[in-house]
Amino acid sequence: MMKNRTLQWWKLPAFILVLIIYLQSCNNAGQIDQRDTTTSGTIHISVDETFKPVIDSQIKVFESQFPQAKIQVHYKPEAECLRDLNKDSIRMIIVTRGLSDKEEKILTDTLSFKPMYGPLAFDAIAVIMNNQSKDTLFTMQEIRSMVKGTSGYKYKVLLDGTSATSTVRFVVDSLLRGAPLSPNIVAAKNSEGVIDYVSNNNDAIGLVGVSWTGNKDDPQQSSFLQKVKIAELECNGCQGTYVKPYQANIALGRYPMVRPLYYILKENYQGLGSGFKNFLIYEKGQLIFKRAYLLPARMRFEVRDMQISE
Repeated sequence: MMKNRTLQWWKLPAFILVLIIYLQSCNNAGQIDQRDTTTSGTIHISVDETFKPVIDSQIKVFESQFPQAKIQVHYKPEAECLRDLNKDSIRMIIVTRGLSDKEEKILTDTLSFKPMYGPLAFDAIAVIMNNQSKDTLFTMQEIRSMVKGTSGYKYKVLLDGTSATSTVRFVVDSLLRGAPLSPNIVAAKNSEGVIDYVSNNNDAIGLVGVSWTGNKDDPQQSSFLQKVKIAELECNGCQGTYVKPYQANIALGRYPMVRPLYYILKENYQGLGSGFKNFLIYEKGQLIFKRAYLLPARMRFEVRDMQISE
């Protein structure tokens, strides 16, 4: 008669049981670390569509450096990114503002830990014109009057949407100061749509983030710059001078339309979100922001006098 060989745990010596439990826990811990560490795993993030060119570059370099890491990025209007903070599947968002005290408290109460957030870089909003346009110099009062619909200029003003985007929020908060958008403002689907429309219509100007037009070494942006030209705005603190959204002008406060770029991270351990955040705020990530013509927020920026030929 064959004996029942089923393992009976209660008959094992105590030290063997402890050893089995210890080895099993080590194995499970190893699986967790392998699935989600600062350099491996998969996470989903939501990013303001305005910054697609530079964030695509950041992710490309990060994933090439850490082949076991995968950043699944979802580009959306800023307001939708902020709403995604309530989704368990979204670990990080990248937008043009941090959290308000109220938002921070709600998230802390919901998550049972305080989310991290901080600046990554500073972006300028460029004013783009059709190549055939003779107007290339504007004061801020003229820009404000155009978005209010009270300007003598007959330009339509192109934005990357009429609500929810960071560019629209900048126009409403900083230019209109709470007043409604005027009827002469036209909504494009996204930043690339703004560039396409302005390139084909001499009666329009567009407002886009400089990361779409600043990097002449990027083939796509180089093609954009052949379609449109960038206007100069009245310089802050230098009477009678007009400037373009170059990094030096952002750094010295001379260019008048500047906004920050923030990360907001929902992670209370050293996971892939923390690894990507660290990449963005340290040297390699900051250099990528610099090459994309944003001003790095975490790395010292040296300004030198030089002549620029257009």
